[in-house]
Amino acid sequence: MSIAIVWFRRDLRLADQPALHAACARHDQVIGLYVHAPDEEGEWAPGGAQRWWLHHSLTALEQDLAAAGSQLVIRRGPTATALTALIAESDATALYWNRLYTPAAIERDGALKRTLHHDHGLTVESFNGNLLTEPQHVATGAGQPYRVFTPFWRRISATALAATPLAAPQSVPGPREPFASEPVDALGLLPTIRWDDGLAATWQPGEAGALARLRHFADHGLDGYDGDRDRPALAGTSALSPHLHFGEISPRQVVAAAHGSHAAESRGTDVFLSEIGWREFAHHLLYHFPHTATQPLNERFRAFPWRDTGAEAAHEVDAWQAGRTGIPLVDAGMRQLWHEGWMHNRIRMVVASFLTKNLRVNWLEGARWFWDTLVDADLASNTLGWQWAGGCGADAAPYFRIFNPVRQGERFDPEGEYVRRWVPELAGLAARDIHAPWAAPRARLAAADVELGQDYPEPIIDLSASRKAALAAFQQLKENSS
Repeated sequence: MSIAIVWFRRDLRLADQPALHAACARHDQVIGLYVHAPDEEGEWAPGGAQRWWLHHSLTALEQDLAAAGSQLVIRRGPTATALTALIAESDATALYWNRLYTPAAIERDGALKRTLHHDHGLTVESFNGNLLTEPQHVATGAGQPYRVFTPFWRRISATALAATPLAAPQSVPGPREPFASEPVDALGLLPTIRWDDGLAATWQPGEAGALARLRHFADHGLDGYDGDRDRPALAGTSALSPHLHFGEISPRQVVAAAHGSHAAESRGTDVFLSEIGWREFAHHLLYHFPHTATQPLNERFRAFPWRDTGAEAAHEVDAWQAGRTGIPLVDAGMRQLWHEGWMHNRIRMVVASFLTKNLRVNWLEGARWFWDTLVDADLASNTLGWQWAGGCGADAAPYFRIFNPVRQGERFDPEGEYVRRWVPELAGLAARDIHAPWAAPRARLAAADVELGQDYPEPIIDLSASRKAALAAFQQLKENSS
């Protein structure tokens, strides 16, 4: 009787699950295992929004595995202790998992593979279940990691986009007797003070929810994606990022759905697939430059004169987090983040530019806030996005490219629909005033029942003056490093 353990991590699905597929093909009994060991992820242990998602995703996986004929065993870490204990209890002869690419996971998994194989004689095998092309297999002609997206995507796209996903097993041969398992509720992943109503109303964690969202987007979203994706008032993006982060769906499945849609040959599909490429690029960068989780890729930015985190800056960061900056598009985005655990990508760029350039606060402060509040907080993508916005990463927006939230609102939310939804105190303002209410005549503010400083805050910072200060700081950095 041959028994295998499949160690689930951020691959909480049955379809296109290479580790599970191998176990079902090679063994008589298959046991699913999830080990809850957040301490092993260091300072990047899952934040509050991720924990909420994980609770519901584990619940869904537990039900899906049971319906397929097996069991999801949930244990607490340390991971090595949990694995060796279940191996001994089950007499398993093999352990399979899908690879992760964060620095902490690489170090831990390598040590586990050596120990379990050499010391315990176990068959231990890992697979690529989370990326189209793994970062260790991609290099420039000079044998170096890529630091610019376009040549990276040109190098891998043809092969990556041809990958075929594996079907879900028709059944998973489970153990004859169930093993002891922690209830999902016992992990304490849900908030004790319930702030998660907006998340519950917005999302359906789990493989079924991921597949439903993918089908809907493939049927209705790809055609106009290239234009609609920049309009935050529209449902113009796929919103698949949290499902991809938790591995409830794989990038191969996403690509296959796009290729199989009625819009497969459209400009929207090409643009969408390049966004999947950006996810690959983010993992490529973090794998090859693991220090970038906390340090800028562009090393000269280590000396950048970020503002001192004194009382004034702390007050402004608090206002940014709460969506009370007095800049409507910024506030709309930050309130959407708090309510849904997600934010439209165009608005992510706007709020990140505002924090790092107008407020001149270190990008890492923003990265940590997103880490705690985003349901799709992924270390690779979060790091790439914030360093791009701060001008200090790969393919970064030049530091002197500073998003003007008023102009961004006028261009991408021209009727003010997005702002009205998330900043309802400004709902009565006309489109011409809603993105810069401080510039509106008092009569129009009064007609809309808006009194700045009372109903809605005055801007915490002058956009023009703060832009000039940011440019001066960048000039200082250039002069000091030349």
